[in-house]
Amino acid sequence: MTEETQQEEVLGKAYDLRLVRRLWYFIIPYKRLFYLSLALLPLQQAFGLAQPYLMKIGIDQYIAGKNLLGLQTVMLCFLAALIGETVAVFAQYYFSMLVAQRCLADLRVAIFSHVQKLPMSYFDRNPVGRLVTRMTTDVDVLQEMFASGVITLASDFVMVIWIFGIMLYLDVKLALVSLALIPPMALAINFFRGKARQTYRQIRVRIARINAYLGEALSGMAVIQLFAREEKTYREFEKLNADHRDAYHLSNLYEAGLYSMVEAAGSVSVGLLLWYGGGEVLHGAIGIGTLVAFKEYIHRFFVPLRDFSQKYTVMQSAMASAERIFQLLDTPLDVTSPKNAVVPKPFRGEVVFDHVSFHYKAGDPVLKGVSFRIAPGEKVAMVGATGSGKTTTIKLLNRSYDIQQGSIKVSGVDVREWDLRALRRHIGVVLQDVFLFSGDVRANLALGDPSIPLERIERAARVANAESFIRRLPEGYDARVRERGSNFSGGQRQLLSLARVLVYQPEILVMDEATSSIDTETEALIQDAMEKVMRDRTCLLIAHRLSTIRNADRIIVLHHGEVREVGSHAELMEKQGIYYRLYQLQYEREELKLASHDTPAQRLA
Repeated sequence: MTEETQQEEVLGKAYDLRLVRRLWYFIIPYKRLFYLSLALLPLQQAFGLAQPYLMKIGIDQYIAGKNLLGLQTVMLCFLAALIGETVAVFAQYYFSMLVAQRCLADLRVAIFSHVQKLPMSYFDRNPVGRLVTRMTTDVDVLQEMFASGVITLASDFVMVIWIFGIMLYLDVKLALVSLALIPPMALAINFFRGKARQTYRQIRVRIARINAYLGEALSGMAVIQLFAREEKTYREFEKLNADHRDAYHLSNLYEAGLYSMVEAAGSVSVGLLLWYGGGEVLHGAIGIGTLVAFKEYIHRFFVPLRDFSQKYTVMQSAMASAERIFQLLDTPLDVTSPKNAVVPKPFRGEVVFDHVSFHYKAGDPVLKGVSFRIAPGEKVAMVGATGSGKTTTIKLLNRSYDIQQGSIKVSGVDVREWDLRALRRHIGVVLQDVFLFSGDVRANLALGDPSIPLERIERAARVANAESFIRRLPEGYDARVRERGSNFSGGQRQLLSLARVLVYQPEILVMDEATSSIDTETEALIQDAMEKVMRDRTCLLIAHRLSTIRNADRIIVLHHGEVREVGSHAELMEKQGIYYRLYQLQYEREELKLASHDTPAQRLA
């Protein structure tokens, strides 16, 4: 069994008291409305069950006795029962769905809040589509449970018991004959219930596969189109969709079988009623009204049985969804603030890695005993071949991941002792792959914080050299940003990313190859901005461009997860070690290119 199947399958019962108790936690704030909806159920049943009995009285006593006044009274009572049932059904459904919408809205917020706190390692293991399924599809299934699940299932069970009791009260023999098919039908229902569970497991696994595939394909649509993979992607999705469709077809087959069987049993029961009950009427043992009432009660008796398969599926679906939701909510928050979190004051922009070892997978170390110190206000560049662990150091510095050995100290305090939010507010990170959110430029720079004044946003944009192109936009800072910032160039996104970091005024600035994928002119703007923002800050620069390295106070060379060389550009070149070879391979051509152009300052002038 694959990990995906284990996560998506339902291995429990259709009704799990443990899960219901946890769901109850979200209902508690609205329990008065919930109790009101429950109180309306017996009222609804009483009005419904009274109607066939009133028909019996009207026919046997008043039509047979030719009592028009009594018949009118019974019909008024029947009409009142009908109106009462309608109002009770409406009110019960309205209040139960009101509770459902409110508590499930709270559940979505709880899930999203928890997901935001999960460590990055969780997102490495779980596709986005699966998480979206948890917060949308699975929560929607719980809504269906409120509409036609445990409450109505319990109500239907009570209704069946009441009907059976009333029929026995009216005529024992006629009741037993009319419901003679119930024992074999119970066996058939149990058979279809087992089949429904199996098919439902398949449906849940396959819808999760579809969501995960869609999330990946839509995010990577540019790559799919660039490499002309539309046809292959289409065929893969078509297969996933067909598997999901086939699972639903099988489920529909079993539901149709149960539905048709119950309908047939109901018709046969009516036939038995007419055969035996008609003879009883002819012999004068019972009245026609009793026969009519029995016919109505049989109809009401088989309706819940006919809907049992659907409601059972909804219940099983809801318990499966609840299991997955609470499994997500129970995912431990490995990276959290300690109980006695520390925020050092005054803050010193010092960073110390002391024999740090780290691995994403056991047995495959990324960093091995890495040690270095960045003094307050110092500018340090980190270089190394791809996979040497440069970007990993950033993830460990702001506790996106926790190290396995050693310690990382910021301002003299281990990052694991810091208040996590405060730590990340003190460390500004500019990534190579910039992510912009849908909205406007102002909201992206302030990350939706309305308390940040526009003057502070404009000042950060000005320092980051982003103000000039923002001002050229038709709506300036109110200009719309499409999904992932697709309406901006790579260089503009990078400038906005730098401005976004500066809005929060971090004391430590980390730049992960921020100038590695932009044009020369934009690089000049970023270099100029970096010179201004790095003056009073501790800076760690994951270096790619030669100009970034040469401006650093020191250079740290990582090789296979270890610090192999430390020194200035001139010192490392003189050693003719790893840095010298990297320089020869990667930077010599760039230096020649830079030498053939004006300096960034000249171009900016």
